[in-house]
Amino acid sequence: MHRILRAAAAAAAGIATAPARRHRAPSWGAATARWFSVEREAMSYDVVIVGAGPAGLAAAIRLKQLCRAADTDLSVCVLEKGAEVGAHILSGNVFEPRALDELIPKWRQEDAPIRVPVSSDKFWMLTKNKAWTLPSPFDNKGNYVISLSQLVRWMSVKAEELGVEVYPGFAASEILYDENQIVAGVATNDVGIAKDGSKRETFQPGVELRGRIILLAEGCRGSLSEKIITNHKLRESGQGQHQTYALGIKEVWEIEEGKHKPGSVVHTVGWPLDMKTYGGSFLYHLDDRQLAIGLVVALNYRNPFLSPYDEFQKFKQHPAIRTLLEGGTVLQYGARTLNEGGFQSIPNPVFPGGAIIGCSAGFLNVPKIKGSHTAMKSGMLAAEATFKALVEGSSIDLYWENLKKSWIWDELYRARNYRPAFEYGFIPGMALSAVERYIFKGKSPFTLKHGKPDHEATEMVNLHSPISYPKPDGQVSFDVPSSLYRSNTNHEHDQPPHLRLRDPAVPETVNLPQYAGPESRYCPARVYEYVSDENGDPKLHINAQNCLHCKACDIKDPKQNIEWTVPEGGGGPGYTVM
Repeated sequence: MHRILRAAAAAAAGIATAPARRHRAPSWGAATARWFSVEREAMSYDVVIVGAGPAGLAAAIRLKQLCRAADTDLSVCVLEKGAEVGAHILSGNVFEPRALDELIPKWRQEDAPIRVPVSSDKFWMLTKNKAWTLPSPFDNKGNYVISLSQLVRWMSVKAEELGVEVYPGFAASEILYDENQIVAGVATNDVGIAKDGSKRETFQPGVELRGRIILLAEGCRGSLSEKIITNHKLRESGQGQHQTYALGIKEVWEIEEGKHKPGSVVHTVGWPLDMKTYGGSFLYHLDDRQLAIGLVVALNYRNPFLSPYDEFQKFKQHPAIRTLLEGGTVLQYGARTLNEGGFQSIPNPVFPGGAIIGCSAGFLNVPKIKGSHTAMKSGMLAAEATFKALVEGSSIDLYWENLKKSWIWDELYRARNYRPAFEYGFIPGMALSAVERYIFKGKSPFTLKHGKPDHEATEMVNLHSPISYPKPDGQVSFDVPSSLYRSNTNHEHDQPPHLRLRDPAVPETVNLPQYAGPESRYCPARVYEYVSDENGDPKLHINAQNCLHCKACDIKDPKQNIEWTVPEGGGGPGYTVM
């Protein structure tokens, strides 16, 4: 199935297609213990897009719209590592339709899965037992509570109707360069390789997808995007500051009818997080009695004993939250990191041969807690620059120029000081945010800088005391195995590990004695655990099959010793509720 993408997708759909432009390319397949020569299929397109999220699909749709308007054609391929489009996007999102209004103006007449307008918008500050109502700063009038997973599935259908080829279940693992070191494509990883590096009976070599322009839309902390940003020094040629991140942990519940209020939106700050840790929670009432609930914890937290997963379970025990959940049922669990660097951290998104779009570049508006609309708009801008480069002979650099003239730039500039304000603590951060919003209105004469990178913010164990978290009750709070079951996470067990230690000795010689083994707590899937070896000494064990693809380990490890790479295509969570 992995040899020819077009045939694979056609076989899955039960349809016949014309053959793709392809040729054979020699390459080397690398595995843990052995090297072997393989010959892999190579297919050529005008544009290859990596990632079928809001940004990637918006770019694909816009490209084909421009082709139709100009009576020309460009071949466009979208790769998605999830088993199906939307499988790696956990439902529940407050959606601002601004970009979609531009992309598909008649979406309301085209059965888009956007049906629940925001009906109320509340902002609470929590203490241990009380919820204090504050003025809501979010301004969600005209927005919708949606399933983002459903939306990208709908967008995928729209893209295919325009002639885009969408291939879920294929993970892009390698950047391809031409003889001039210009990016010329991507390659999917080989499948059917055993842990020891040998070929299993199911072995299929990866596929090369070559394009005249490559657009990377992998989402937050995309593995290929990060390599491109580093190798081409795009952060330095952009806004210059490092990216900062948060980890969002989310559940989708079905709650009792009398408690369900479609379109109701609640955000909170405060408890259970300490006064030095930035974060907050959300509760979004979708349709069909469904509620998306989650906690977002900034990954620059200092205490190595902090566990974002356990903070989330603790949060659900708050009296204002528990009463809402009691009598309900958890349908889905998941986690994902998100960019919080904002304006100061935007890289130059253009590299030789392509561009980075969406959350791979980092266009989340932190005070709005929204990034889908900016991701889509960035994809549209990149598509317009791509079209002009391929059809009219201009440069892809036009994307960077037009991005700085767009409403994305203006929106993120106005929001630039909210997140770094909390470097000074919760109370100063709330005060500075209020001044920024109500007095300066985003036009303050200064720009705050971010603090240390997230991995450097973790303090040593001798500066903190262990945190005692309550045991899960099995009603509103749960242990990790129960939550993992609800994520539908699945990986082929007999494959090389996709979570790699740059130095295998660091966990036992640095992380455990100096930071009390923080990887066993910052991971929301308990991928990392310390177990005793035959001599009784603690050794780090990696349960890669549990991985939710959240990327927290790639970000938060104190010595940046963990490298997250893509596993076999189709692996990971399978968010199917919505």
